[in-house]
Amino acid sequence: MSTSNAPTPSATAEPLVRAVNATKAFGPNEVLKGIDLEVQRGEVVCLLGPSGSGKTTLLRLINQMEVLTGGRIWVDGELIGIEERRGRLHRRTAKDIARQRSEIGMVFQRFNLFPHMTALGNVMEAPVQVKKVPRAQAKARALALLEQVGLADRVAYYPAQLSGGQQQRVAIARALAMEPQLMLFDEPTSALDPELVGEVLGVMQRLARDGMTMIVVTHEMGFAREVADRVIFMDDGVVVEQGSPNDVLLNPRQERTKAFLTRVRHEAEARERDVLATPPTEEPQGE
Repeated sequence: MSTSNAPTPSATAEPLVRAVNATKAFGPNEVLKGIDLEVQRGEVVCLLGPSGSGKTTLLRLINQMEVLTGGRIWVDGELIGIEERRGRLHRRTAKDIARQRSEIGMVFQRFNLFPHMTALGNVMEAPVQVKKVPRAQAKARALALLEQVGLADRVAYYPAQLSGGQQQRVAIARALAMEPQLMLFDEPTSALDPELVGEVLGVMQRLARDGMTMIVVTHEMGFAREVADRVIFMDDGVVVEQGSPNDVLLNPRQERTKAFLTRVRHEAEARERDVLATPPTEEPQGE
């Protein structure tokens, strides 16, 4: 469980994120089948489950990259995507949706950095363009964030000059530059070589200790066990089981959870054998 400098999440406090009967269908394919979820301020929640279970779709709905088929989601007490006017629900304007999204940071499997911009430029861009922050102020904030993620010596490097782990840390700094109240992570280490995973997880652990509210889709069981306040196992668009990391990861009650964790352990053991059998390769370090 995470050790945070923020107040301990309280079950009686107003949740930062609340989903009620959230559903999402793509044509006849129902990906989410009535998800109920609450995430308290300062809480770290890890979503586990096989591919296709709806974890990423849930994150994309919270960040309004997809539109709900049914149900409701609130962030910081505000209904996202829609609003009530004169007793009727209406789709929010694009400007209002952009305002809501600016309060949420999201880090993807792929880094999605601008290749023509340096690390510093990537982190500065959104505050300047979206929030109209003065460039000098945005630069100072970006430099501080790059130092926070351990890249103070890489501010002038372009993405092609950075390792995968370094690029993902720039992506985290870029998301933090918007000063979000919620961070969403979608398998942030899945595209990295095994030896680079730790540096990204280390940054996320520090964020958790600093009290950032986080929802993390991951297969990194060690991270979930050490950092999460709560673990949720999803399968086939529903929440199968949730609880403390010890309850879900060490003493699961549901057979689907047990089968998934067994498979993940076997895959991790196989990857470890492959790493031990493969000579190390050098990552690009720039000029």
